[in-house]
Amino acid sequence: MPHFEEFYADKLRGSLGVTDAEAVLDLRGANRATAEASLKDMLERSRFGKSKVVAIRLAPPPEGGGETLFQPIGRLLLDAKRRGLIERLQTLPAQDGLGFYVSLAGKPQRSPT
Repeated sequence: MPHFEEFYADKLRGSLGVTDAEAVLDLRGANRATAEASLKDMLERSRFGKSKVVAIRLAPPPEGGGETLFQPIGRLLLDAKRRGLIERLQTLPAQDGLGFYVSLAGKPQRSPT
C-alpha cells in the first residue's frame, strides 16, 4: 500500500473537524441506547430548524480492544443521509479523535409561488 504525505492523507480523510462545527454532540462515555436516543433526537429536531454543522464525538476503543459506538452510530447517520436529513457525512480527522462531521440539511426552504 502506498504511503501518502501527511498533507495528502489529510485531504483523503477530510480536514473538517470539531473546530469547524457549529455544535458538538459529545457521546463519549454514553452507552449505546443513550447515544442512539441522543442522535435520533438531534436528527428529529434538525428537520424543523435551519441547516447546521455538527461534530459528533465518540469514545475510543477501550484498552485491549472492544466495541465502540462508531459502527452503530455510523449506520444511523448513513440511514439519515439516505432519507435526506444529512447533506454531508465524513469522519473526524485523526487529531480530533473518533467521530463524525455532519452537515444537517435542516428544514427545506419553500419556494415562493
